[in-house]
This record gives sequence, C-alpha cells and structure tokens, in this order.
Amino acid sequence: MNKRCYIVGAGDFNDSELPAENDYIIAANGGYTALKLRGVSPDLVVGDFDSVKETPDHPNIIRSSTEKDDTDMMLAVRQGLKHGYNIFIINGGLGGRLDQTLANIQILTFIAERKARGILLGQNLCVTAIMNGELIFSRDIIKGNTISIFSAGGKAEGVTLRGLKYSLDKATLSSDFPLGVSNEFTDADAKVSVDNGTLIIMWDGKPGDL
Repeated sequence: MNKRCYIVGAGDFNDSELPAENDYIIAANGGYTALKLRGVSPDLVVGDFDSVKETPDHPNIIRSSTEKDDTDMMLAVRQGLKHGYNIFIINGGLGGRLDQTLANIQILTFIAERKARGILLGQNLCVTAIMNGELIFSRDIIKGNTISIFSAGGKAEGVTLRGLKYSLDKATLSSDFPLGVSNEFTDADAKVSVDNGTLIIMWDGKPGDL
C-alpha cells in the first residue's frame, strides 16, 4: 500500500499541488513559513533553522545542528522513510540556490535506491528518479511538453523510451553525455524504463497520478 509523505522546503512552491487529506506533512526548515502562509499545519518540522528568524512554534519539532552531513531536506526524507512512507512529494525543493537544487535531485536517487518514489515539484516542472524500473505518463500530459532523461551516475543500461518524439530501445545512457535532453511528449501514452541503473527524469507540466 502506498503511503504519501508531503515535504515542503524553502524553494519555489507549486500552489497547484497542495497536500492531500491523508498525507503526512513535514516542513523542512524554511518550508514551515511556506505552509504557514497557506494555512497548512505540518505534522512534523525538522531543520537547523539557520535561515529563519526564529524557531517555529510547533509541538512536534526535530531540531538539528547547523554542522551536519544531512541537509534539512534529507533529514525530512529520513523521517518519512522511518515512518514507513514510500511516496515522497517534495514541494519547494527546486529553484533558489543551485547547490541545494542539485542536492535535492541527489536525494531522489537516495529515495529510489530504497524502493520508494520521490518527486520534486517546481513552477511547471517535475523531477523524479527511477531505479531498475519504469514510469508511465498518460496521454493527458500536454502534447509537445518537454521531457529530459539523464543517467544519475555512471551508466544506465537498457533504457527504453516509448510514446515520445524520439524513441530509444534498450539504449545505454551515461552521465557524461546528455543524449536524453529535450525530448517531447506526443499525443500517445509514454513510457520510460531502465533495466539496470538509475534515471533522473524531468518534465514540464503536472506530476500526474501520485
């Protein structure tokens, strides 16, 4: 059974994808402010709060040291995994500082390696990672929207793309050559799959069925 954990960071917020009723909501550091502005109360707040003026007034807070290996977003993801969640919707994890954005994309691979699914939501942009698996896009994705596929590290073998403008059949993608950049959806259902390795997938538009 899929259990959704909805995490909010301090990056660009997508207001079209608010938490669902049964989501477990975690505010990562400055993400608490984004939720408060929208009248949403998180179940848990985590972070070192170095970028906010004061510690949030919340009954369930995990405060970390400013000197740590995990980012605040990683701390939030670890808490979600600890509580048994396997779907992670991360809003406010794109935009802002480039290093934090790249760190959040790496977190997607961390989630995928644990047989869970994570997706970063931005302004009309979604990013996810799959490991030794596949991702299906229904045809309600707007025709002509851009989708890009990258190897998350080393080589991704057996990459197949169907229903896109440019198809692949059991190809190999490597992290040193962006072969999968700037593909496009068509008016058909689309599938991205990889036999061995991890793919980062980013596309314009809605996240689809989560």
